[in-house]
This record gives sequence, structure tokens and C-alpha cells, in this order.
Amino acid sequence: MSEEADTHEGNGKVSRVIRIGTRKSQLARIQTDSVADRLKELYPDVHLEIVAMSTIGDKILDTALSKIGEKSLFTKELENALERNEVDLVVHSLKDLPTTLPPGFTIGAVLKRENPHDAVVLHPNNAGKTLETLPEKSVIGTSSLRRAAQLKKRFPHLEFRDIRGNLNTRLKKLDEKQDFAAIILAAAGLKRMGWENRISTILEPEDCMYAVGQGALAVEVRARDADILEMVSVLHDPETVLRCIAERAFLRRLEGGCSVPVAVHTQVKDSQLYLTGAVYSLDGSDSLKETMQTSTAADDKVLQSLEEVDEQVQRVGVTASKIPSDAQDRAERLGMELADLLLSKGAKEILTVARQLNDSR
Repeated sequence: MSEEADTHEGNGKVSRVIRIGTRKSQLARIQTDSVADRLKELYPDVHLEIVAMSTIGDKILDTALSKIGEKSLFTKELENALERNEVDLVVHSLKDLPTTLPPGFTIGAVLKRENPHDAVVLHPNNAGKTLETLPEKSVIGTSSLRRAAQLKKRFPHLEFRDIRGNLNTRLKKLDEKQDFAAIILAAAGLKRMGWENRISTILEPEDCMYAVGQGALAVEVRARDADILEMVSVLHDPETVLRCIAERAFLRRLEGGCSVPVAVHTQVKDSQLYLTGAVYSLDGSDSLKETMQTSTAADDKVLQSLEEVDEQVQRVGVTASKIPSDAQDRAERLGMELADLLLSKGAKEILTVARQLNDSR
């Protein structure tokens, strides 16, 4: 709990103050407000305070993310505040959270996923066009090696260049200059900002698979704060949790991060969790892609013993004690086994070369 975390109301009741940490960008604030609104509905007696701060990733805007060489670009300052008890929980885009969290922290909630796919946003002059119909050598802006690798292979007539900054900045760079024919952004962010009308195409998995955890919000807490953990656990969306555990386990096993092109696609259908994972060379010419599946159905015996589950079990950083543990275990195993399959076919070599090339650029 933070210091001075109680306030006395006029009626003599003591009300808790919960401080929520967030990045300062407009999108981060919108995402954090959406989590705060859910908590207010569920716990009307709790007072919520939002504490906004800048992170390394927000400050270094002239360098590609993959070149900065820091795994927790958008999370470190927020975690420092959590560690110092200045905030009680932090709202992140799950895709910004490394697959191994610092000791003492856990993801206490993964909320229902927004559309995880990437979107094409065209320069106003190119209205009505698609990536396919853009002229030869049109420049596409993306700060993601994953997007560039997949799209270079799929659309060899296009060129790809880094574009950094928050959503507002990137759209401004697109609209006000002639540098880019289009930019690629996460559909979820555009939707949360109310800018769906800027989306010209949603990229299907055949064209571009998404990043691990993309489209999902995560609430990070101190692992020892049982009351806060319990409080936020009701925000978990079971299907999103299982999909993201599988995705994060896949990435962790591959030792991937911002600096290598790794992509996924997950789906839950008829009590089966399907995970497609892929690794790419920087230019997309070399790639490996496979799909595996596992059951998401809960074992009756496990359901009966759910009360006795050790609350502190973390799977790739996620604590979800109210979701059947065997389903979580299977999701984690699925991610690891798919990574092992790709590694057995040469994924490590592809990623090592990609990392070395990126470092030397």
C-alpha cells in the first residue's frame, strides 16, 4: 500500500486511496482511465488517483526502438514508482511488458483484448489505395522490425522507414509532410483514441501477424500485495489470459524482444487454443512459421481443488488464480513447445543474424 493511503470522509468512514501509475501519452491516459472506470464500478468506496510519468521510450524519440537496447523501455520508471510505493498498480499495454518481470512484480490482470491486428493509415493524398496498389518505392513508416520484415516480403515494391513518437506525433508526421505514403499502427490504439476512421485496411494474419500481447491491457502490481492482487484479479479476461500466456511463453523461449522480428496469432475455438508463431530475417526473405494447438477445457478435478491453488504461481509474469491452473499450464506449455519446434528448424540462427544486422545498422 502507498503511504497516506486512507482518507477520512465526512461520514466518519475511512476510504482507501489507490494510486495508479501510467505513461503521460494521451493513449496511455485513455487506457488507464478505462481501467480506473472499471475499478470504480466494482469498488465504489475506493478513491483512485492517477499518477502520470515519462519513460525512457517516451524521451528517446530519435532512435529506433530496436536500437535502444533496453528491454523495459516503456515500463522501467513505472516499475520504479511501484517499487518505491509511490503507486499501487500500473497500467501498461501488455506488449510493452518484458516476458520476465523484475523480482517482486506480477501482472495481476490482463483485460479483454481489443483487436490485436495492425492497421494501414494512408497519407490523405493516397485515399482509396492499399499497400498493394501504392506506387513503386512508396515509403511506409513503421518503428517495428516485425511489421517491416513481414511486409517487405509480402509487398516487395514498397520501402520501409522508421517512424517514432506517440500516435498523435506519428499521424502528424504522416499528414503534414510528404515523407510517408502510409504508416502501420496497432488497430487497438487507433480505436481507443477514437480514430478508427483513419484505418484504411486491417492487416490479416496472412499479410502481417501481430506482436505478443498486442491489443491487451495489463495491470502490474507488487506480488506481495495480496489485497491489491485480489482487487484487480476480477479484471482478468480468461480467454485473453490464456492466449497471452501462450504468446509470452513462445517469445520468452525464443528470447525475443523489440530487437528481433517475432510474430504471433492466437485463437480460441471449440475449447481449443491455436497458436501460430513465426520468426523472420530483417528483410523477411528467411522465415519459419508453425501452428500448434491445445485444449482450454478445465479438468473437473482441478476445478474442485481451485481453492487450494497457490496464489503466487506466476506464468510468464501473469498471476491469475481464478482461472483454472491446468488450462494456464497447457497454454504456457503450448508456447514453449511451439518455440522449441521453430528452434529445432533453425529459428535461433535467423534471430541471431537479425539481431547482429540490426545492431550494426
